[in-house]
Formats: sequence, C-alpha cells, structure tokens
Amino acid sequence: MIRPEPRSLLRRWSEPLLAVATAAAGLWLALRGGWFLALLGGLAMLVGAALLLGAWQRLPFRRAIGAAGVVEVVEGAIRFYAPTGLGGEIALRDLSEIRLLRLRGHGHWRLRSADGQALLVPVDAAGAEALADAFTALPGIDMGAVSGALARVAGQADAVRTVWRRPDRVGLT
Repeated sequence: MIRPEPRSLLRRWSEPLLAVATAAAGLWLALRGGWFLALLGGLAMLVGAALLLGAWQRLPFRRAIGAAGVVEVVEGAIRFYAPTGLGGEIALRDLSEIRLLRLRGHGHWRLRSADGQALLVPVDAAGAEALADAFTALPGIDMGAVSGALARVAGQADAVRTVWRRPDRVGLT
C-alpha cells in the first residue's frame, strides 16, 4: 500500500520518530495540569530525550542492504555469514581493535581480536545495524565518534580509520 521509497525512509527514521513522539506525549501529559501529571510528563520527556540520543547515534548504522552476507550479534559474539567464505565469528570480550575501511567503494568494519585474527564485515550487510548495540558494550568507546566516522565513510576514497582500541591493550600493537 505504501510505495517503496517512502517506506524505506520511514523504516530508516522510525526509531528517532518514536523517540520524538514519546517526548511529545510527555509534554502533552505535563501540560494537562497538576503536579502529578507534570511529573509523569517530565519523566516521559526525559525518556524520549534519552531514546532520541541513542537513536541519533545509531542512525548511521541503519543502511539499505547493499552487500552480501548477514550479521548476527548473539551471546556476546559478532557473527558474519558470507557467501564467499570470508565470514566468521569474534567474541566481544576478545576484540582489541575496530577499524573502519573503505575498499573499492564499499565500507567495511575490520574487527581484530587479541590473538590477531580479523573479521571483515560490510557496513551495509543485512543485520549490520546490530553492531551499534554490540559496540556500546566495549570499554571506553565513543559512539559519537564511531557514528561520525561511519557517516563520513561514504564520501571518502579508499581509507582506513581506527575508531576504537581496547584501553588495556593499546600498547601491545
């Protein structure tokens, strides 16, 4: 019933729109009168603002599927299933470095473990938006910087950018 272009636009912006709707409902409730409703409305506005902040940081991770393969984040492990045999799995606790690469016009995450193994995951693979939530569990990560680097990777030539290193292992590389 809805054309594909507006449907994809709504799908991409659904999380920020839901956060704004939550904050707007909180404002409406706060303006109904009385201290109790004002308190509930204020809490709902705070929840909406927190949801909006998280949605804004995850927005660059939400892309149209443009690469072969599927990404899963299950039980603290990132799994990438690729049709060409380049897939694999790496546990979040073993991650030591995350790099954002642009190779032959496509963005990739290069996830490196402490023992030197690497996993190359396209940024526009199916399920790659789940990496945003997985990355937030890493110690010392700046999700604003990661999201900014991901948003800028589309306009660059082939490049490499380190977006995170495990703090206790920085001197080991």
